[in-house]
Amino acid sequence: MSQVLGKDKPTARYEQVKLYITEQIETGKWGIGHRLPSESELVEQLGVSRMTVHRALRELTAEGVVTRAQGVGTFVAEPAQRVELLELRDIADDILSNGHVHSTRIITLDTIRADSDLATAFGQRPGARLYHSIIVHYEDDTPLQVEERFVSSHFAPDYLEQDFSQTHPHRHLSAIARPEEIEHVVFAVTPSLDICQLLELDEPEACLQLMRRTWVDGRVVMKGIFTYSGSRYSFVGRYRP
Repeated sequence: MSQVLGKDKPTARYEQVKLYITEQIETGKWGIGHRLPSESELVEQLGVSRMTVHRALRELTAEGVVTRAQGVGTFVAEPAQRVELLELRDIADDILSNGHVHSTRIITLDTIRADSDLATAFGQRPGARLYHSIIVHYEDDTPLQVEERFVSSHFAPDYLEQDFSQTHPHRHLSAIARPEEIEHVVFAVTPSLDICQLLELDEPEACLQLMRRTWVDGRVVMKGIFTYSGSRYSFVGRYRP
């Protein structure tokens, strides 16, 4: 595993495997469409477990770095076009600025234990305590956004005590500390039955889903999943190149 070890390198084995693969891509050694070594070959080359390699490839696939074809192999993906969403805005402000009435419906406000995916997202151990909320935001009488948040209980210890019909999660968390780093990823998704019901969609339609993570003091403090009807909402990013 000497290719990726070093004082300035990540210590987690799967992160080292990810770094090794991305370095081969970034240096041009592995171009777009290049077939990666198999999991067994990477295990032998890098001296790690198959589980470690599998996790690294799974995360790189989710990040769009590689694509995997069952029974065929793993290939370097063509970079997807990405638009940076520059502003971190409260949907209530957007609705009010357009001259409409904003209201909310609280669906869930509770404590959960992080599963493996959430633990990875927060850099914590599975079973770590997180606060969880689901809120529907309305523009006049039309549901515009389903907001699901997972929040570090250490960062916002009184999160569950808030009246989010009056002060919204975005405002509450921003009042504690403004994020130092923000990650935005946007997907087009087919909504689940629960989302269709919350957005009051008569028939399933393509929805936009924004996934956001925010960092304070170098730690992930919030992961949010924000789902919008594709016919009711759009994202706009403006920047000076």
